[in-house]
Amino acid sequence: MGLLGTTTAQQYYQLGETFNNTLGNLSTVISSNIAALTVANPPSGESEFRIYLNDEEQFLSNYTYDSPNITFTHFNRQGVAATVSATPLGIADEIVVKLISRLHGDYRYVTLKDIVNNFMIGYVGDGKLINSAKRSDILFHAKRCIAEFNYDIGRVEKIQEVEVPPSLSIPMPQDYINYVKICWIDTAGIEHLLYPADYTSKPSESVLQDSNYEYLFTTEQDLITSNPSLTSERFNDFQVGSLSGSVPNDDYYYWNDNNTNKATNFGTRYGIEPKYSNDNGVFVIDELNGKITFDSNISGKLITLQYISDGLGTDSEMKIHKFAEEGMYKSLLHGILSTRAGVPEYVVQRYKREKRAAMRNAKLRLSNIKLAEMTQIMKGKNKWIK
Repeated sequence: MGLLGTTTAQQYYQLGETFNNTLGNLSTVISSNIAALTVANPPSGESEFRIYLNDEEQFLSNYTYDSPNITFTHFNRQGVAATVSATPLGIADEIVVKLISRLHGDYRYVTLKDIVNNFMIGYVGDGKLINSAKRSDILFHAKRCIAEFNYDIGRVEKIQEVEVPPSLSIPMPQDYINYVKICWIDTAGIEHLLYPADYTSKPSESVLQDSNYEYLFTTEQDLITSNPSLTSERFNDFQVGSLSGSVPNDDYYYWNDNNTNKATNFGTRYGIEPKYSNDNGVFVIDELNGKITFDSNISGKLITLQYISDGLGTDSEMKIHKFAEEGMYKSLLHGILSTRAGVPEYVVQRYKREKRAAMRNAKLRLSNIKLAEMTQIMKGKNKWIK
């Protein structure tokens, strides 16, 4: 469980647990010089929450946390040094314990910790489907299931906002599977779609050669390579306009203009291909080194990277939607039983079928089809094209 329950609207919308005299839960603080609070649903560690006294954040050195108790030795007040020992709080004082990673709508998800605990309670033990199982085994299969569900069923998409450095390369996110779209952002906050540069690539390494073009090797007979490659360096200086086929507005004699002599004649005045007429910019992905590189037009610009996440980026992200919870348990059953010796094949196949059925149900539940939006799109098909 997180720090905050959803027993009151205030706890949910403020993402915090409040202590004051109006609520009647501040008596232990008022009655003692060494103040203490007891939180209703304690977090796992001090890094998960922040504490505020009358909207002023309290230093970590001012208190200690021993779940579920927070004990103060000092209070950080405006105009008062934090070294002053904790004094009884006044009638108007208010303390708020607020989670850092808590988001609105978290109730829709089941955390990895709860998934493992629920599975062990419901499926593991004497007289149950699995007689015994190590927690580490369940955790291993659960992480695999989360990654599979996030790509196939839940399809968790994240959007990172990044400013492109002079090197023109940014690292892939740690939970990156594939990109959805990459755009640069103008001053109005509008996205401009970038396209992959399929007319070039980003070599993961460059093989070193001697003057006779023979490959060079180390004393251990390993091939000598370098990074970055010449192809990458040349692409960093590339101007996307050199491939777009565009000509100046006042150039009526386009056949005499250098813009008609584009790289390999891609995108001429007539018969231009749309993918080569893009003037927003392009990018190249280096899968091996985990880099996304842009052309020189994007240097210093703000971009958004929308990508599919595997759901395993951080501990707080390892969760699954409640609509897919049953599919998760069926997948765990199949994963554990299929790796055990002595389990009859018909049993493994039975849970394989149940797993597929549960995953299909979860996919239907999370399909997120909106009838009103579909109706609006279909109405557009009645328009006349003049």
